[in-house]
Amino acid sequence: MLRLGRYGGLRVPGLFMIVPAIDSPSRFFDQRVRVTAVNAESALTRDTVPVNVDAIVFRVVWSAEKCILEVEDFQRSIAMSAQTALRESIGRHELAQMITEREILGRELEKILDEKTNPWGITVQSVEIREVHIPPALEDAMSRQAQAERERQARIVLGTAESEISEKFAEASALYTNNPAALHLRAMNMLYEAI
Repeated sequence: MLRLGRYGGLRVPGLFMIVPAIDSPSRFFDQRVRVTAVNAESALTRDTVPVNVDAIVFRVVWSAEKCILEVEDFQRSIAMSAQTALRESIGRHELAQMITEREILGRELEKILDEKTNPWGITVQSVEIREVHIPPALEDAMSRQAQAERERQARIVLGTAESEISEKFAEASALYTNNPAALHLRAMNMLYEAI
């Protein structure tokens, strides 16, 4: 309650008196956990990739007095602070980190926002990164790169198998050189398998 523009105390739910033209009630506050959606559009990562990141900020007001007296519009202030912090955090991370380590980015944002909002009587409980949008052309290039990497690994495995097979054939040929009967039995076995 503000009396002639000065703080006159906190009013809890229930009946209370208001003197017209002298007392002016401020907004009502809900002290449950609230959610603020944040979107950082076209921010550049450290490796200069343009991304759009969506995040959710979970916050709770623990001091209604500070919320009214310390900041003009705390909801807008939180949204703007979160958007700025999200952009700064995006600029400090590479795209691969942002995609694979969302929890680390969320904890970093939570710490930054909690330091800003604590003097306002608000605690940021957590920040969750919902989605990281990358340009379609880059997404296609990343898909081709991943496919090429898998093909390279498949060729390495095939080459390793071929070299192991050739080593076994070399060992077998050394055994067959000194033992013509073993070579004859092997030839008969191959003929039997072919038939």
